[in-house]
Amino acid sequence: MAEAVVELLERAARRDTPLEELRALRLAVQAVPTAALRARLSDDHLGALFALLSVNDREQVSACVSILERLLQALDPVYVIQNLREELQKGLFHPDDSVKILTVSQVGRIVENSEAVAEILNSPELLRQIINCIGGEKIAVAKEAIKSLSRIAQTQEGLEALFVSSLLSDLKNVMATNDIVRYRVYELIVEISSVSAESLNYCANSGLISELIGELTGDDVLVRATCIEMVTSLAHTPHGRQYLAQQGVIDKISNIIVGAESDPFSGFYLPGFVKFFGNLAVVDSPQQICERYPVFVEKVFDMAESHDPTMIGVAVDTLGILGSNVEGKQVLQKTRSRFQNLLTKIGHQAKNAPTELRLRCLDAISSLLYLPPEQQTEDLLRMTESWFTSLSSQPLELFRSISTQPFPDLHCGALRVFTAIANQPWAQKLMLDSPGFVEYIVDRSVEPDKASKDAKYELVKALVNSKTIAEVFGNQYYLRLRAYLREGPYYVKAVSTTAVEGAE
Repeated sequence: MAEAVVELLERAARRDTPLEELRALRLAVQAVPTAALRARLSDDHLGALFALLSVNDREQVSACVSILERLLQALDPVYVIQNLREELQKGLFHPDDSVKILTVSQVGRIVENSEAVAEILNSPELLRQIINCIGGEKIAVAKEAIKSLSRIAQTQEGLEALFVSSLLSDLKNVMATNDIVRYRVYELIVEISSVSAESLNYCANSGLISELIGELTGDDVLVRATCIEMVTSLAHTPHGRQYLAQQGVIDKISNIIVGAESDPFSGFYLPGFVKFFGNLAVVDSPQQICERYPVFVEKVFDMAESHDPTMIGVAVDTLGILGSNVEGKQVLQKTRSRFQNLLTKIGHQAKNAPTELRLRCLDAISSLLYLPPEQQTEDLLRMTESWFTSLSSQPLELFRSISTQPFPDLHCGALRVFTAIANQPWAQKLMLDSPGFVEYIVDRSVEPDKASKDAKYELVKALVNSKTIAEVFGNQYYLRLRAYLREGPYYVKAVSTTAVEGAE
């Protein structure tokens, strides 16, 4: 087979290859092992195939792209950049997007290799063209270019090449293409900035982060909504948060939330701004963030108490994030009856809202009620029990009724709520006192699909692993749960059948 491939490649090198032979070559290269291809390939073969891309024949171009994808994959990235630099450059200019994707994905392979990336840095023209690819119409081309440039910027030399040379002008020029491309460049800048404080420093000195922040705090409400997502990504790193705080960005976002009361268009950007603080509270300190920016907690409560499903959804998500750790739970507990009343509304939404909002409520409830075993103090257990009872007059029955509905997502969401409270003694007593509840847990016939079987198994595992379960449930139920755990999530009991003479 390898000989046949070489023969077809030799013909291709003569540039008079019929389309039928290219199709045959495409099939042949897929069947030959990588090592055999590597041993037989020559520069002439590859050069000829790249040359065949220059014709205005879509089928021929498509066949050549498939062949080159396989052949280039067999080659060392250092070899590719050293011997096919010119072909790669031409490929990035090619009018056919499939050729651009082929070429830019090869650049992606090259920048993953520490030796090969140095060769790329010595090719300013190639780098310039990769930057221009961010402005391409095809999102797949732009994403590959962003990925490659982000990888290049992970070295000191790469940062200098992008931000302390004429390439910075190219980056700014491509931003001027249109709004979509400008946001792609911001996305790249945030990605690079997130790597280290040094990377952030290069990006800040380029002036591009200032431009992003300027748009975030500007008057265009749609632009604000897009930019806040990128600034939230930047806030995920300690050095990013420090920079945003030093630049007064966090205070500005807080002030915009305050001013949102009188802005009829605040619905466009407010959800993103509230999510920003929710994420900030989790990666930083919920108590400090909520004390320093009280407007954040107030706004979350206002949104949760509103009648707008979009706002309620964002508020519920944020409460779930905020209450995912003990410090956040304690911040919410300090609001006393207001949060208890809000839980009643969330319980009502979990039962009656449209499906998507019901799922978000179930996920938030799971997050709010979960307590790791090492944090189960008497006070915190009393708190989660009071929260659970605030959800509904009969909360256990509420979630049990949701878990018996024929909708896998809701079914699993309700099981996750049970799993969240499964290791807390008060919940175990409730489960035991609810008629038929333990039988429901060990009944495998009610789980119709893999996701449901997995969710039920997680519930059983959480119960069995609890230190108090044997004492609360008693030996009989405890052993049944252990047997379920041992048998695994997909166990099916063998049923023996007896043939009866004369039966149909």
